[in-house]
Amino acid sequence: MNKKLRLTFIAYFFMAPALILVALFVIYPIVYSIPLAFTDYSAIGETHYVGLDNFKRAFQDQGFWIAMKNSAIFVACVPVLQILSILLAVLVNTKLRGIVFFRVMYYIPVITSMIAISIMWSFIFNQDGIINSLLLDMGLIKSPIYFLADTKYALFSLMFVTVWQGLGYYMMLYLAGLQSVPAELNESAMIDGASKAVTFFKITLPMLQPYIWFCTLFSLLAALGVFDVVFAMTKGGPDGATMVMNLYTYNKAFQSFEFGYSAAAGLVMSIITTLFSVLIFIYGRKGGSGNG
Repeated sequence: MNKKLRLTFIAYFFMAPALILVALFVIYPIVYSIPLAFTDYSAIGETHYVGLDNFKRAFQDQGFWIAMKNSAIFVACVPVLQILSILLAVLVNTKLRGIVFFRVMYYIPVITSMIAISIMWSFIFNQDGIINSLLLDMGLIKSPIYFLADTKYALFSLMFVTVWQGLGYYMMLYLAGLQSVPAELNESAMIDGASKAVTFFKITLPMLQPYIWFCTLFSLLAALGVFDVVFAMTKGGPDGATMVMNLYTYNKAFQSFEFGYSAAAGLVMSIITTLFSVLIFIYGRKGGSGNG
């Protein structure tokens, strides 16, 4: 066995536990759900093949389109999250005293359970919570704002929590990117008379393109697949204002026991997610990574 083959074998040996878990809990359910989407599945009775009926029903279901629309709106988190993460990474990419403490503090929400975070923010967003109390004491509002019970605010409140929780994760990725930029490039540009802003936009930001590409792809998948924060904070309410596709398919499967229909709706969302991912991947390979 040559050295390259041996190293490959060792690498797959160490990856095997994770690959087995992915195969059992990700790949197998996806593959199994494909034929399920074409049936009227019954856990206790007889399962019937219904062809494309589940897909036709989905496209005619107003609830399906509401969930699709809310999932699409959730994607608006992606550019906001990426811009804020880059700015935060630039801010903490200094050698100031105590900066490590701030990096850790920003990262704590990332390693905290999203359910715990959702419960905390539910109290904060409550009509008697901190935000309403402060706004009332400052005289900025005359009555409490129902952040999670008003259709105008509920979805955007959840988006805010998602951005807040993800900031630390992407900040660390961009921080790694910033620290990989050769300091000599910035120093040379500044010696030539370039300002810090010009240096950032002309040198630093282009060097971050591979990181921006990866983080955008990753955060897009997370936005389209959002579930836990919605499930924990609003259950899709009020009046469907925060119903997203993952929660919609979950409800159809485990509350209405319409497993076939749920699989069909989930398959449609999977196809859309895959298309978005492929487009971003192609962009990153051809030009977004700075290699095109």
